[in-house]
Order: sequence, then C-alpha cells, then structure tokens
Amino acid sequence: MSANEDQEMELEALRSIYEGDESFRELSPVSFQYRIGENGDPKAFLIEISWTETYPQTPPILSMNAFFNNTISSAVKQSILAKLQEAVEANLGTAMTYTLFEYAKDNKEQFMENHNPINSATSISSIISIETPNTAPSSKKKDKKEQLSKAQKRKLADKTDHKGELPRGWNWVDVVKLSKTGSKDDE
Repeated sequence: MSANEDQEMELEALRSIYEGDESFRELSPVSFQYRIGENGDPKAFLIEISWTETYPQTPPILSMNAFFNNTISSAVKQSILAKLQEAVEANLGTAMTYTLFEYAKDNKEQFMENHNPINSATSISSIISIETPNTAPSSKKKDKKEQLSKAQKRKLADKTDHKGELPRGWNWVDVVKLSKTGSKDDE
C-alpha cells in the first residue's frame, strides 16, 4: 500500500474511533490534536501530531506548542516528546497516531510527575492586590478595552493561520523591489 492509502485508512479509523470525543480535534486531514486529561486538570496537556507526506514510513511531527500547554515547563514538554519519540521509533512503518494518543493517556501520570504548574495569573493578581491599598479606590476608573469592529477582527484573522500565528515570512523584505530601487540610485 502507498503512504496516501495508509493515511486515508488511518484517517477513517481515527474519525470513527474518536467520533464524539471532545478531547480529539482534527485540524486538517493530516494534523490532529488530543487533550490528555480533563479540562480543569492542572496536569492535562495537548499533543499535536502532523503527518509527513511519506508517513507512516517516516515519523510524524510531534508538537506541544499549543497555547493550552503554556503552564507546562519546557523541560517537562521535552521529556514527554522524548518518550513519545521512542514510541514513534518502535511503531515506524505502521499507523501510529491512535497508539501515540493512547500511550500518552496511559502514561499521563508518569509524564507529568515533575510538573509544577507555571501560573503567571496568580503572581500578577498578587502584585495587583498588594499595590491596590496604596491607591485611592474612588480615584481609579475602570479602563475600557479597545473594541474591534467585525471588519478589523476579520482582517486580523486573515493575517494569521489557524493557530493565531503569523505566516512564515510575513515581515520579510521583498528583495526584487529592493534590487530595482537600489539600481535606480546607482545610476
């Protein structure tokens, strides 16, 4: 079987297995996310698996860069990815997305044993509560958030990809334009 046929079969299997599972999310036909743990669980984490063109003969791309994982230290993320990479190497050549998600679910406690949640919100709120007694509450007015119109929101969304990140090269300088304007100055 070719890589594309294997991928199509695995995609159908994943859709049928995880149908109705709120933890599973299909980002595209070759990219999937799975939340390990419940929503309120401080030890929950999100794994993203993206297939390469020649998957399953070549390993998929594993990532934990989702915003959901922002309270997990990079050392713990690297540890989880290293353990998942070992599972990838053991299953190379076979459909392994389901296997990797289940492996992560089964070993969640072991993966997160060194996890201490990084909670920037509590440190900021404690700073604010310490500073509040110094200022008079009546003199402080609520600052209004700047509201964006629908058109502004749409324009902002069009500039970013599905993860909210700007596309690669969005701020690169156009070399062709520069070389044309540079030659005019030289003449």
